[in-house]
Amino acid sequence: MKTKTIIVTALVYFIVAMPLFSQIDNIRNVRRAVQDRQTQSNDDSETKATEQAQADKPAQTSGQTFYVSMENGHNRNDGSKSSPFRNIDKAINEAEPGATIKIAGGVYAGTFNVCFFESDKPLKLYGSFDESFSKQDIVAHPTLIQPDNESARSSRRALMRFTRDVDGTVIDHIVFDSGERNAYSDNDGVVDGVKGGRLLLPTERPSTGNSTVGEPLLQFVSATTGGDVTIQNCVFMNGASFALQAGHRSGTFTVKNNVFVANKMAAIEIYGTCAQTGGPGVMTSCGDVEIAYNTILFSWSRTKDFLDMGYGIRIMTRASYNIHNNIIGASILAAIDHTRFNDDGWINVNNNIFFVNKDKDLHYSPASNTRLRIDAGDFEDLEFASASGNRNEIPEGLKVCTAYLEGYLNARYSEEVDFDRNSPANQWRSILGMNLQGTISSEVTMFANKYPWQEALNLFGNVNGFGAQKP
Repeated sequence: MKTKTIIVTALVYFIVAMPLFSQIDNIRNVRRAVQDRQTQSNDDSETKATEQAQADKPAQTSGQTFYVSMENGHNRNDGSKSSPFRNIDKAINEAEPGATIKIAGGVYAGTFNVCFFESDKPLKLYGSFDESFSKQDIVAHPTLIQPDNESARSSRRALMRFTRDVDGTVIDHIVFDSGERNAYSDNDGVVDGVKGGRLLLPTERPSTGNSTVGEPLLQFVSATTGGDVTIQNCVFMNGASFALQAGHRSGTFTVKNNVFVANKMAAIEIYGTCAQTGGPGVMTSCGDVEIAYNTILFSWSRTKDFLDMGYGIRIMTRASYNIHNNIIGASILAAIDHTRFNDDGWINVNNNIFFVNKDKDLHYSPASNTRLRIDAGDFEDLEFASASGNRNEIPEGLKVCTAYLEGYLNARYSEEVDFDRNSPANQWRSILGMNLQGTISSEVTMFANKYPWQEALNLFGNVNGFGAQKP
């Protein structure tokens, strides 16, 4: 009897204990999940707090001012007005965060022709001064960052790159030109009145010299900490990748009164890089982007078949955009690309002039697997924050290189396939179970040919109230 009582008691204990153990395990699992979520939440909070602290941090300033002159400077000098440095990279290396660097007119490619300039701190770079540093004029005495093709043998980087702190950065009155560094064809894509043939891609070997460097002209990498940046009164041309590509974490990124000519992929691409907040399906705005009073012409595609990219401005995610009073023309695809699903309520496109963009003025994807091609006259039907005053017309007085424009208007790409299934070689391949072969030859009448930098300077001040005004 006692044995039965013990067995029954054990069974009761087992029956009661099993759900209890299960509940204890569930409680432990819930506790772990809560702890994991708290840990993740703490990590997210720390990330957001760090970014907010960076955003709230005042721009770094410095009383330093350095001077640079290719004609009268020397890197052993102290960088003063009376004893300037010779190279821009020397001044960047010596400068404290927030320092001002004033650069006289001349052609600059870096010490020992390194052909790139890199900074991990915010700087104010003002170019195109006369040798007395009393007058600044990008037309009369331009500061050119213009490396030669020989430099591509040892360095293949962006012409200028900012890698970390940027708050307070200003770049003003500087010409960025990769036309001498690029490689161009001798006989393919030749246009009457334009020096040289089409641009050779980085994968193509030129008959002489070094291959094209496929990097942006001016780049702010994704890891930059954020803050206000201003790019003004500059020229960006003959870029074999983006002219200006930037990650933007916070503050306002201003691109105003610049000339962009003959750049590949896109003239301007600025994308938000801050941490995502608000939960799934809610996009975070990292900061503001203002693109105003720029003249943007001849934006070429990634490849010579004209099918991939070729935009004046790319609206990217996690940033609000105010695009106004620009002239955007002669883009291989569209003046503006809005296919990255950025929030329409963050986009203002007002009072711009568009002309001869080959695949409409705007590419727009309101949903997945859709791409609308829209003329400027129809912008007001879009659900943007604002889109008014835009028009499609050829601006009178635009001092464009007419030979280059003529080549662009007639630009064509064609392919010819030579495939003979019954050729002796293919019959033999068929017997052996090998793939049959043919050849494809392609031809393009023009593709990212070099635009003359002197003529790009003529594009300032052509149309009152639109495009780049006279600095």
